[in-house]
Amino acid sequence: MTASGQLISSRHGSNLHTLTLVKKKRWGRTVYQCSCCGRTYDDVPLTFGSDRPDYYHSIPPDERTQRISLAESLCVVDAQHFFHRGRLTIPIIAHHQNLIFDVWTSISEDNFRTRNQLWNSPERMNEGPYFGWLQTTVPTYGNTINIKTVATENEVGLIPSIHVIEEEHPLAIAQQNGITFEKALQIAGSILAGEHP
Repeated sequence: MTASGQLISSRHGSNLHTLTLVKKKRWGRTVYQCSCCGRTYDDVPLTFGSDRPDYYHSIPPDERTQRISLAESLCVVDAQHFFHRGRLTIPIIAHHQNLIFDVWTSISEDNFRTRNQLWNSPERMNEGPYFGWLQTTVPTYGNTINIKTVATENEVGLIPSIHVIEEEHPLAIAQQNGITFEKALQIAGSILAGEHP
């Protein structure tokens, strides 16, 4: 068995938490193993997501059931704040996969209603783009809450594509220009390190 590792570090408070994904050959295939917990991945994890918009957390926990309607890809708070889930893709240069974040953005009430009416219709591809404010923290890209985005529809069964349009924001630059595989590993490691005790 041969192994080569990519050291990935994440700082939590004043402690340095180090996560190493070690590339190994096992039973004739390449796998990645976390040196911290031993968990094995068939490939480097490059898809991450959030199950609710950041705005959800601004509502006191004991009031959420009365004030929030949350589905897999849609959320309404106080019948006046509307959100939908989409896919933000960052190309990885010279790699067969992209770095993907399933994120939430705000959406106007009119556009929210349009999306609902056309949810299962192929005609939805003719709608949008929809402007919105990002409502998900994307790790390693600084403050991403409330940066400008547009959502473009995809075919039925897929969530919309999210494009960051906030000028000069590092996330917009990464989405436009792509990132190296090494940078994608660092981001993945930072996220995975946060899942470790």
